[in-house]
Amino acid sequence: MHAKCFRSAAALVCAAGMTVGSFTSLWAADNAKVKNVTSSNAAESYTTTTPIKHLVVIFNENVSFDHYFATYPNATNPASEPKFTPLGGTPTVNNLLSGGLLTENPNSAQPFRLDRTQAVTCDQNHSYTPEQQAFDFGAMDMFVQYTGTGGSGCDYGHGAGLVMGYYDGNTVTAMWNYAQHYALSDNSYNTQFGPSAPGAVNLVSGNTANVQYVSGGSTIGVIAGGGTSGALLGDGRPAGDDCNPANKTYVSFPAGTNNIGDELNNVSYTWGWFQGGFGATSFSNGIATCAAQSVGLAGATADYVAHHEPFQYYPETANPHHLPPTAAIGTSDQANHQYDLSNFLNALTSDELPAVSFLKAKAVYDGHPGYSDPLDEQTFLVNTINAIQANKYWKDTAIVIAYDDSDGWYDHQMDPLVNQSQSSVDDALTGAGLCGSNTAATTQGRCGYGPRTPLLVISPYSKQNYVDHVITDQSSIIQFIEYNWGLPAIGNGSSDAKAGSLLGMFSFTGKAAPKLVLDPTTGLIVP
Repeated sequence: MHAKCFRSAAALVCAAGMTVGSFTSLWAADNAKVKNVTSSNAAESYTTTTPIKHLVVIFNENVSFDHYFATYPNATNPASEPKFTPLGGTPTVNNLLSGGLLTENPNSAQPFRLDRTQAVTCDQNHSYTPEQQAFDFGAMDMFVQYTGTGGSGCDYGHGAGLVMGYYDGNTVTAMWNYAQHYALSDNSYNTQFGPSAPGAVNLVSGNTANVQYVSGGSTIGVIAGGGTSGALLGDGRPAGDDCNPANKTYVSFPAGTNNIGDELNNVSYTWGWFQGGFGATSFSNGIATCAAQSVGLAGATADYVAHHEPFQYYPETANPHHLPPTAAIGTSDQANHQYDLSNFLNALTSDELPAVSFLKAKAVYDGHPGYSDPLDEQTFLVNTINAIQANKYWKDTAIVIAYDDSDGWYDHQMDPLVNQSQSSVDDALTGAGLCGSNTAATTQGRCGYGPRTPLLVISPYSKQNYVDHVITDQSSIIQFIEYNWGLPAIGNGSSDAKAGSLLGMFSFTGKAAPKLVLDPTTGLIVP
């Protein structure tokens, strides 16, 4: 049962009074290396393949593509909700309208619209095996049976059929407005099936293989085959993190296992992971406590979620005691590039915006059903993007909005089967114990791609009102970082080596895409 719903007064940055300023002329880039400009910000001096000097990845929680874009760009527009009117010439999107699946759906419940008063919903089943079972050999017709979850006060009378619910531009208004004015992908997927931890790890390394059991509860559903080492397919917590919850399974990757942070460190480029609630509220004998909580529409919840912090799984990039920075944000010090989200705002205002920033909202704002919701998520997204666009480095910044997993919400599009797996106790996509038929697959438990999730690129260099159909996955973000900053591929089985490119969502010649200042409550454009 959820607590009484009410609007949280907390906000990241106040958008009131912000105005759209003029842009610096774009550099002619094409495929030439872009040289440094004079600036006190180190990232401006790095040689890049494109004009992008700063990448900000906003990594939110648990949304399938159809859950937010099922009827894009057509909203219902009831009188009581923010009105969305699409721009002329909006491209066709692969959603429930284009497929005719809005009214003739093979699932046992039909898709239905959730309105703004139904923002708080039950959390759906988004585990590795049930998601595959819901896909049913690609028929995409067993979501109610395998991932649907109801509950008192959060399913609005739909029971397990809630899994077929979707929002339109009257609730996820900001997301639709960003899609209208920048670039949206309708063909981007989780690198593999499963919940938050594998999604987060794939974002930073493209590889969940060879995770090691350290301590705690059962490895069933956490490590492939239930063993003590193998692919991470469930929400094992990062071993050694002082702010882990109690009585969970704790895992880590062996020393020397690379992620994109290691690649950036090797060339001393500035970067950071910034997460709400990461900053310790107290220390005792060097051990941190992260006790901050916030209140949103779904009630009160702890700010910090340990298994949403992927760099904590790797010894070389972890900050297990949540130590605060002692040097410039983005550089190497005791914080080890792992920061509280407040440090990102400090970096914005102190000329320290890193080359690469990963942002994770405090839990109440991250969009995860059960303890967050799309309206609180919108508050965080809009306030954050408004602040970035108001910063002087917006002229050479790109923002990517991506998601860790689908939460099990219905999506009609079968994934391309890029990584096969035959874990007898975990896989079920193409039969019992099967994800494909290649029994020679060397790493079990990485069945993927997984469910389709939203991905947007917001930048002066973004194509406008554009829908990209190139197949991409979470590791495509790694690939862009490697391409833009001239880094080597991570290797050792990382999906970055075969990921589709994000470059088609950019235009590096011509007129810049204008700033888009939105209202964080309504998601509407601020006049």
